[in-house]
Amino acid sequence: MFATSSSQDLPQRPLTRDDARTLALAALGGALEFYDFIIFVFFTKVIGELFFPPDTPEWLRQMQAFGLFAAGYLVRPLGGIVMAHFGDRAGRKRMFTLSVFMMSVPTLLIGLLPTYATAGHVAALALLLLRMVQGAAVGGEVPGAWVFVSEHVPSRRVGLACGILTMGLTLGILLGSLVATAVNTLLSPEQVHAIGWRVPFVIGGVFGFLAVFLRRWLAETPVFEELRRRKALVRELPLKAVLRGHGGAVVMSMLLTWVLTAGVVVVILMTPTLMQSLHRFTATQALVASSVATLSLAFGCVAFGMLADRLGVRQTLALGGLMMLAATYALYLGVAVSPGMLVPLSALAGFSVGVTGVVPTGMVRAFPAAVRFSGLSFSYNMAYALFGGITPLVVTLMLKASPLAPAHYVAAVIVVGMGFALLLPRSGRGVEPHPAPEA
Repeated sequence: MFATSSSQDLPQRPLTRDDARTLALAALGGALEFYDFIIFVFFTKVIGELFFPPDTPEWLRQMQAFGLFAAGYLVRPLGGIVMAHFGDRAGRKRMFTLSVFMMSVPTLLIGLLPTYATAGHVAALALLLLRMVQGAAVGGEVPGAWVFVSEHVPSRRVGLACGILTMGLTLGILLGSLVATAVNTLLSPEQVHAIGWRVPFVIGGVFGFLAVFLRRWLAETPVFEELRRRKALVRELPLKAVLRGHGGAVVMSMLLTWVLTAGVVVVILMTPTLMQSLHRFTATQALVASSVATLSLAFGCVAFGMLADRLGVRQTLALGGLMMLAATYALYLGVAVSPGMLVPLSALAGFSVGVTGVVPTGMVRAFPAAVRFSGLSFSYNMAYALFGGITPLVVTLMLKASPLAPAHYVAAVIVVGMGFALLLPRSGRGVEPHPAPEA
């Protein structure tokens, strides 16, 4: 399933200054785009109070606000499929630039929207529409970014490239957390309700336009240019070609995405809240540990990506999966015995989740260049919409039986999801990101 041939992309050149610039600009744009997408969740309570009738019950208002946040995730598959279609037919760079533009505009507009007090129900409807556009954008951004960087660098550095890009996405989440913390620390609750909640969105929109400008300096990938020169671009619907001829790669990619969602959703996103309810940590203690875990995750993505370039994707996923399993149990068992170990154990768990940064390397290598964007985007976005949506519910239900439910869930996903993905036979269809030169 994963390509191992070194006959392509010859000679094996080192990373160049242009490669470094491409990786830096891609990671920066990814960080800003993920910041734009995730900043909403940090102000969900305020948005619920401002965009819905004041006589709405608190529980319903919060449910409606979280529904607006979830709308962005529900649109991700559709946005990813459409943008990937044109990415395989018209070029990676165009979609790579369009995705960040589609994120920047609605983010800025959210910061300028009238509230319920001014526009009534129209305000909530406008917010819903803008969240759907954001969801479509991020659905194309993540797989598009992985494909873009992997097709620019030498094939023996794809792990590092995908790791750096994933680090950028992770730092975008951390940036959102830090900005939200700063706004709520520097301003009073009244000031946050009056205007403070708008500041992060306006900042995100402005920085997003900066990312659009910077991405104009990027070049189309050599792989796509070679396909276009040979007139080897897929003539039918790329997704149709994927589903007809690359079912094994789709299954493998979806299983690995399941592992990715378990690590990110459970260990990074859910754990801070669970630590407060299970072990009585304060919100501040949980936030500090969460920030440390997210920062460790960023570095873990790069470390495991480099390891994948040396050991191979399968070996790194197996080793990293075992480490993530052990570190998650260590976190949930350790803090129950020694609460003072919350931060270091969170750092270890976060670093171990960095193995998910190898997942895109495996997916990139599983699909041929002509349908790579569509294959990766369909597999990743469909799996993330499915597993990302059910994971919190499943873990919450499991908690009724055991306080170790989060660790049990992560362990089960690693054993089942990653186990089956790595045991799938090599199909022979996987190719290195760079096509072999013509004779």
